[in-house]
Amino acid sequence: MQYGIAIPTWSDCWKLVKRAEHAGFSTAWFYDTQLLNAELFAAMGAAAVKTEKIRLGTGVLIPTNRIAPVSAAGLATLNALAPGRIDFGVGTGFTGRRTMGLKAITQASLRDYLRIVQGLLARETVEWDFEGLHRKIRFLNPEAGLVNTTDPIPLHISAMGPKIRSFTAELGAGWLNFLIGGQAAALHEAAGMRESWRAAGRAEGTMSATAFIAGAVLAQGEACDSPRAKAQAGPAAAVVLHSLVEGGFDGSGSASLPPFLSALLQRYREIYLGYSPADARYLTLHRGHLMFLRPEEAPLITAELIREMTFTATPDVLAERIRELGRAGYTQIAVQLGPGQEDAIDDWARVFELV
Repeated sequence: MQYGIAIPTWSDCWKLVKRAEHAGFSTAWFYDTQLLNAELFAAMGAAAVKTEKIRLGTGVLIPTNRIAPVSAAGLATLNALAPGRIDFGVGTGFTGRRTMGLKAITQASLRDYLRIVQGLLARETVEWDFEGLHRKIRFLNPEAGLVNTTDPIPLHISAMGPKIRSFTAELGAGWLNFLIGGQAAALHEAAGMRESWRAAGRAEGTMSATAFIAGAVLAQGEACDSPRAKAQAGPAAAVVLHSLVEGGFDGSGSASLPPFLSALLQRYREIYLGYSPADARYLTLHRGHLMFLRPEEAPLITAELIREMTFTATPDVLAERIRELGRAGYTQIAVQLGPGQEDAIDDWARVFELV
């Protein structure tokens, strides 16, 4: 099992990445959410020149937010700064598109995007449709040494449904899974991914699977909603409500949710419907997403929600949960560390030592 960190990217987060490297973490994943977080490639560039061993990954890049030639150039530039330490994480979009009021892109669009980006990184001439035109493009002078297209850049796909898990297995890419919904959901999704991997004819034990977790390491007797725990785990718990309320919840589907969550969602929807402008409620809904709780939502982020929907427990309990994830097929655990909560890295390092 390897351990990484996941960062809602901020401008000088290289300091945390360097700290993670010294603590023995293997990878730092940078969230790519324009308008909410800092610019991905700039922050990763700083981390690339300030570190020596830790891998640096886009976690995850969204195709529509960066045209393919720009992404290929960005990845190749990072690969020149940190040769062989760059990971290309990509997905169809969650926060990075919802902050602009958009839904996820299609799998077909993702497939074509990967064809172009990976073809460019392989120094191929690729066919590209843009602005109604069909064009051939390639890196024009990769031999000049301005970028690095020689060292491999592994592909990882955020795949949270059966069709895209099959696509990930088809490509033999790494699997990124952002765990929302507790341990049972994480284990069920891992079983689905292993089945997709086998169905694609890939050997057992060759799958790379990264679980993104968020929560708080509790002291003995500490409540899940203590001020410290709520600051660390609360933003991740709130994402459950963000996702449900924006998915069009109207009360009809509440029977499929745990009673406590259904009740919280009803109350959260009342708050959500009060956001303005009415045609752009996402502008408020996603403010502070995965970083801090807004005052109006904080009272709804209860101890039960945090306990059930995040990785918040004492070190021994968390260590056993992580062991179980390892047995299910996950090969890396990436813990989210938000701005202002950087010291939590020491708590998680102690948990990982117990695994």
